[in-house]
Amino acid sequence: MTIKKLLKKFSSTYVWGHVVAVAIVVALLAIGVRYGLASYTRHGESIVIPNVVHMQYAAAKAKLDSLGIALVVNDTAYFKNLPPDCIIEQAPVMGKRVKPGHTIYITINSAGSPTLVIPDVIDNGSWREVQARMMSLGFKLGEPQYIPGERDWIYGITVNGRPIKTGDRVSADAKLIFQVGDGTRSATDSIRSEFSQDDFQYEEVEVEEPIYEDVYEEIEVPADEEEGGAPAEKPAAP
Repeated sequence: MTIKKLLKKFSSTYVWGHVVAVAIVVALLAIGVRYGLASYTRHGESIVIPNVVHMQYAAAKAKLDSLGIALVVNDTAYFKNLPPDCIIEQAPVMGKRVKPGHTIYITINSAGSPTLVIPDVIDNGSWREVQARMMSLGFKLGEPQYIPGERDWIYGITVNGRPIKTGDRVSADAKLIFQVGDGTRSATDSIRSEFSQDDFQYEEVEVEEPIYEDVYEEIEVPADEEEGGAPAEKPAAP
């Protein structure tokens, strides 16, 4: 094919019609993508987040729904001076600008204080070790009650004067009183041997002293043939 024929084909109406059609399609796609993305992301549109802290959950949800913002409970806490379902924290905080459809995460106040399980610390550690462990678990501790026993050893726990044991659940607001040894021992705390004096009973028995008598043994002596005579001869041995 000569160059002249090739140029004649490119200059035909059919070819140029296809080129123009393709250009129009590409332009329409570019315009559609641009305005479509802007509409989807709501370019230039923003909402100022209101303050919902200390509002009841239902009222805050209704307010944010009207603004096109979602509300999600992320965590709970307990403050006895606030009513249940009261919002304690929000994120993002008030004043931030977000696009419609954004989600706000909140922390609400629970209806009652959470409970904690008493770990195995009774008769299983010293006051210094147990104190640090219990505080790290979120327990509230009062002044220890010192009782006779080994120094700093944990003998028991009470809450409001009531003894508790390992595995019991107590309120996180309850104050635990630990019974700690003061380094001394009473008679009831002393260690008894396997057989102590109390295990034996004694009965007093009156014992009579023995009476000793003189005991004499009679020996038969052979008489002499004549008084004053010579002693009798012994018989000869056979």
